[in-house]
Amino acid sequence: MKKLLLLLLLFTYSFSIELGNKILEPEEAFKVKFEEKEDSLAIKLELGKDIYLYDDKIQINITKPKKIELREEITLPKPVEYDGFIVQLDDLDIKVPYDLLKSKIDSNKFEVELKFQGCSKAGLCYAPMSEKKVVFFDASLKEEPKNEVVLKEDKKEENIFKNEALNETDSIAATFKDSSFLLVIATFFGFGLLLSFTPCVFPMIPILSSIIVKASQNETMSAKKGFLMSFVYVFAMSFAYSLAGIIAGVFGANLQASLQNPYVLVVFAFVFIALAFSMFGYFEIRLPASLQTKINKTTDGKEKQGMLGIAIMGFLSALIVGPCVAPPLAGALVYIGQTGDAILGGVALFVMSLGMGVPLLLIGLGAGKFMPKPGGWMESVTKIFGIIMLGVAIWLLDRVINPTVTMYLWAFLFIAFGVYLKIYTHIIVKSISKVLMILGAILLVGAVSGATNPLKPLEKFTNGVAVTQKNELNFTYIKNISELEDALAKSSKPVILDFWASWCVSCKELDEITFKDAEVINKLQNFTLLKVDVTDNTKEDKDIQKRFGVVGPPAIVFWDKDKNEVKSAKIVGYKNPKEFLDIVNKSFPN
Repeated sequence: MKKLLLLLLLFTYSFSIELGNKILEPEEAFKVKFEEKEDSLAIKLELGKDIYLYDDKIQINITKPKKIELREEITLPKPVEYDGFIVQLDDLDIKVPYDLLKSKIDSNKFEVELKFQGCSKAGLCYAPMSEKKVVFFDASLKEEPKNEVVLKEDKKEENIFKNEALNETDSIAATFKDSSFLLVIATFFGFGLLLSFTPCVFPMIPILSSIIVKASQNETMSAKKGFLMSFVYVFAMSFAYSLAGIIAGVFGANLQASLQNPYVLVVFAFVFIALAFSMFGYFEIRLPASLQTKINKTTDGKEKQGMLGIAIMGFLSALIVGPCVAPPLAGALVYIGQTGDAILGGVALFVMSLGMGVPLLLIGLGAGKFMPKPGGWMESVTKIFGIIMLGVAIWLLDRVINPTVTMYLWAFLFIAFGVYLKIYTHIIVKSISKVLMILGAILLVGAVSGATNPLKPLEKFTNGVAVTQKNELNFTYIKNISELEDALAKSSKPVILDFWASWCVSCKELDEITFKDAEVINKLQNFTLLKVDVTDNTKEDKDIQKRFGVVGPPAIVFWDKDKNEVKSAKIVGYKNPKEFLDIVNKSFPN
C-alpha cells in the first residue's frame, strides 16, 4: 500500500511541475496598460505565452457618467479561428479617440472599461476580467484623489478567489487557498462521507459484497480479511478518482465522461454478466496463467491473485460505474486548473474518495461476523448475489439502450428472482418471492404500455396525464456555443442552461424530482430553459463545457435578462427542490 501511495504522490508531483510551467496567474497572462495620448486613449493588452482571447468577449465601454458600448465603433485586429473558436492570438493595441468619447456624452470626465476573457492553450480558461481608466478633459478635475482607488477595487473582479458572491463550487475551490493543508484534507474527507449516501457509491455496494461473498465460498471470512478486501477495493477506487481528477484539472479532459461511451459500457456490462454466471457456478474467472505463475512464486501468491482482481475492479468501478460530478469534485478541479497545485488537489480528491468508501469498509468489517459460513447456504447466497450482478449490468446498459428495453430487462430479472426464491420454504423468503414477482409483472405491463421509468411503470395508465404534461418544464435543446448565443440573443427573460447526459444518474434525479416539483415549475415559468446533451462527449460538448468551466453533468448555468452570466447561482450536482429554489430565489428574487 505504501508503494501505491508513493506512486500516486510522485504522479501528482510530476503533473504539478509540468502544469506549473504552463499555467500563468491572471496577472501574468493579461497585462493591461492605459496611456493618454494627444488625441486618443491607447489601451494595450499584452498576452502571456500560449494565451488567447475570445474575440466576442472583448468589450470597450464608457461606464461613467453612463454606460455606452463602443465595441462596434472601435477598430480591432482581425480575429482568427483556433480550436473551433474565433479568437485573438496576439497582443491588442486599441485606440479610443477622444472625439468618439465626446460625441457620446457631453462631459469633461469619462470612465472607460475594457472587458475580456481568455484561455491558455494548456487547457485552462480564465474568468472574465475587466480594467477601467478615468479620462479627464479638464485639468482641474485631476486633483480628485480617490478616483483611482475606487476603480482599483473592480480590478479582475471575477477572479474566483476574490469574488465575494461565490457559487458553491467556487467557494470550495477558495477553501484550498484560505485553509491549512490539514483543514483541507479533513474537509474533503467530510465531503466524501456526505457523498457516500449518493448514487456515486450505491452501485459499488453490491459489487464489493458479491466479491466478498464469492471469496467466502472457499474459505472462512474473518472481519480482518473482509476489511482488507474492502480496503484494497476502496484504495483502488480512490486512486482512480484522484487520477481522473488530476487529468481533468491539468488537461481539461474528463476521463470518466470519456469512458461512458456505448462500447465501454456494453463491455463492462458483459463483465458483470460473466461475474454473475461465475457466481451461478458455470465457470470460474481466473487471471491469465502467465500472471498466475509469476504471482504464485511468492508464499502468498493465491491471496495476491485475489487482491489484484479486487483492485482492478475497484479502479474500473470508479471510472465506469459511478461517474459523479459534485461540488467538492468540481471545486478541487477548479483549484487545480487555477493554481496548478496538483499535489494538494490530488490528495484532497484521494481523501474525499476514502470518505466515500467508508460504507464499503464497514461492509468488509462486518463480513466476518455476519457472513454465513461455507456450505449449502453459502451457495444460495452466492447465487442471489449473481442475480444482483445482473441488475448492475442492466443499470449500466440503461445508459445506452432504449429505456423501454431496459424496462423489459428489469421485469424479467424481478420475475426470475422471484421464481428462484420460491424454492425456499421460509415464510419471509416466500413473501419476498411473491413481492418480486408482482413487481416484475407491473414492470412488464409498464414496458408493454411504453413506459420508460422503472420507478413509474404505470405512468401511462394514471389519471390526470394531461394536467401533468401541461405543468412540465419544456427545455429547448442546443448543440453548441453558436446555438446558445442565438438563444441568448432572442430571449427577453433570464436564461437557464442545463448540462445533461444519459449516463448521469444525478441528471435523472433533477429531471424526475426537482424539475417536476410544483414550486420549481412555477418559478421557472419566468425563465428561458435550455438544455445541452453532452452524452457523447463530442468536441462540441467539450467546447461548451470548457467555455463555462463545467467539469461534467449535472451543472446549471444562469444568465440574467441583460445576458450577464450569474456566476453565484451556478449549480453543480443534484439539488433537491428546496435547495434549488433557495439558490434561484437568492439570485432572482422576483
